[in-house]
Amino acid sequence: PKTEGVLERVQNTLFVVGSNLATDPSKAMDIPHVQLSDITLLENEIDRMEADLPPLKTFILPGGHPTVSQIHIARCVCRRAERDVVGLALIDEVPDVILQYLNRLSDYLFVLSRWVGMRLDAKELPWKP
Repeated sequence: PKTEGVLERVQNTLFVVGSNLATDPSKAMDIPHVQLSDITLLENEIDRMEADLPPLKTFILPGGHPTVSQIHIARCVCRRAERDVVGLALIDEVPDVILQYLNRLSDYLFVLSRWVGMRLDAKELPWKP
């Protein structure tokens, strides 16, 4: 699928995640659930984009182009959501597939930032410790 179509699917799946987290599990039978196929889509897209990218040899700094920076911000928000859901899972029931999805989504967003950067001719900024 085209990137725009994948991002639309991600947005829809995030609504599913939100509805699952906001609904009492005993009443969640009538709402959609995150599926393994949602995770597989992300993994397939990661593989597709990585095939176009040079291997990563060092850590890179977020940035290089405003669009790339925005994708990195989305990745950071996703990571924060993942941490929050891990905290929720310590006190309440959370389906494992939700945590798996959020984890793979942050990986997808990282690879997407590199792939978009390459298409925009944005230079990757290596981390210099």
